[in-house]
Amino acid sequence: MPVYDLNGKVALVTGGARGIGFETARQLHARGVSVAVVDIDAELAREAAERIGERAIGIVGDVADEGAMRAAVAETVERFGGLDIAMANAGIAPPVTTTIRTVSDEEWRRVIEINLIGVWNTVRAALPQVSERRGHIVVVGSVYSFVNGMLNSSYATAKAGVESLGRALRTELLPFGASAGVAYFGWVDTKMVQDAFEKPGAGWLEEIMPAALMKRITPAQAGAAVVEGIEKRAPRIFAPRWWRYVSALRGLLNPLLDRRSGRDPRIAEGIREVEKLAGESTGSATPS
Repeated sequence: MPVYDLNGKVALVTGGARGIGFETARQLHARGVSVAVVDIDAELAREAAERIGERAIGIVGDVADEGAMRAAVAETVERFGGLDIAMANAGIAPPVTTTIRTVSDEEWRRVIEINLIGVWNTVRAALPQVSERRGHIVVVGSVYSFVNGMLNSSYATAKAGVESLGRALRTELLPFGASAGVAYFGWVDTKMVQDAFEKPGAGWLEEIMPAALMKRITPAQAGAAVVEGIEKRAPRIFAPRWWRYVSALRGLLNPLLDRRSGRDPRIAEGIREVEKLAGESTGSATPS
């Protein structure tokens, strides 16, 4: 498809007050885009919009609330006259590192509610405008969309669903002149990632995984990849770029990596330690 000219367009970015969302909004704005920064924290959304510039507004909204997302789109359209680009970026990490046996139903479902249903709510609210204006939607997946989600099953399940949603959405939009793409990030040095590796039981992952797989990129680098992907109407955005090869070879690599995970004594010991910590925190025995 031809290059998508960003100048004069209008974008809405959820989770836009910090991290990847903020950097994407800031860099879109630098290309001439008017930007609505949506965040669950009203003060952070307002401050982020002020930092970005004159053609930016901050909107408070919880992506898990379908009505709030419709209201955010309506406010964006009222302020800027339309909506061309939507980035469903808002997401959370599980509050603790845990196994499927020990995670609470509430914690598991909350991650799905934000990271998958929140993307759905954002997409549904933005679709009428984006379709009419032949625009573009980015849904934020992860390398967890296709790698083993051990100790992180709620996040991986949500991101796999986001990938499937984004792929279907792109095919359905192309006949009407609009488009969509999925963003796949490795480790981005955001507060969410920093906090994740400070959780009890999480540090061992960095010790056993290849250093190249654990290398972090900056939010600015991630945002730049998204902006470039929007300009190209790219179906897939990878940052770091080399993850595209892991994704392309997933049919071969995943069975091999799953087999290794099941046989690696370090992983088995890490899982036992996580379950032990879960039992200590609740004061109960690990489920059998």
